[in-house]
Amino acid sequence: MTSSLLFNVTTFTYLVSMLLFFAFLASRAKALGAAGIVTAYAGLLAQTGAIVLRWKESYDMGYGHAPLSNLYESVVFFSWTIVLIFALLDLKYKYRVIGAFVMPFALLGMAWAQLGLNSGIEPLVPALQSNWLLYHVVTCFLGYAAFAVACGISIMYLIKAGGEERADTSSGGLMAMFPPIRVLDDLNYRAIMVGFPLLTLGIITGAAWANYAWGTYWSWDPKETWSLIVWFVYAAFLHARFTRGWVGKKAAWLSIIGFAATIFCYLGVNLFLSGLHSYGGGK
Repeated sequence: MTSSLLFNVTTFTYLVSMLLFFAFLASRAKALGAAGIVTAYAGLLAQTGAIVLRWKESYDMGYGHAPLSNLYESVVFFSWTIVLIFALLDLKYKYRVIGAFVMPFALLGMAWAQLGLNSGIEPLVPALQSNWLLYHVVTCFLGYAAFAVACGISIMYLIKAGGEERADTSSGGLMAMFPPIRVLDDLNYRAIMVGFPLLTLGIITGAAWANYAWGTYWSWDPKETWSLIVWFVYAAFLHARFTRGWVGKKAAWLSIIGFAATIFCYLGVNLFLSGLHSYGGGK
């Protein structure tokens, strides 16, 4: 069995999980929600095995590096972290319907990686030959994944709040499956409270890595600048919540805006802007 085959299995499994969550949302059949989360767990397990196997394949080819070195591997890892954060959220809160708004992110990442990106294992460029690679990428992407989950929850909040404002509270509606809006608002906040310190740690490890690789902690490279923009968006979210009591729609929209900035920082900068991080764009 190869890692590529396992990644294909993972993609299909995430597709099935997403469809089961959609069916659960439409039918309110608890069995479908349970099947959706079990399938998501199975996909997470398969993807974990695939990542480990790809790491081994790198060593077998004489490269010997963690599978975090190019765009394909980072997208795959991003999808893995999204499902991991969702699984931890499910274990604690059991709001299975959130899967209908989170699993599409993981599926899109895996589908793009498998269908649109070069999956070849290649040697590390000199700037990546450091243990800081593992520390920086893992912390950043765990933070990104928490923001993805927060974005999905925020979308749910806006749909639920809009329905309540229109007095669309019929028991047969899709929104009957949603948690109360106060719970969604709290889950959004909790997800960002997980992601923000991880992003902060990712920026710190990135600065240390930059000093190791290029002799300077900060150079205002486009990637660094956008990382700082993302950090400020979520810092503003937390500051507004603590000092001005920002909750509800304002918080939900800021969470969505923050995730849009996160995606541009991750993909837009790599694909469209040149800089010290451009090595991640074309591989």
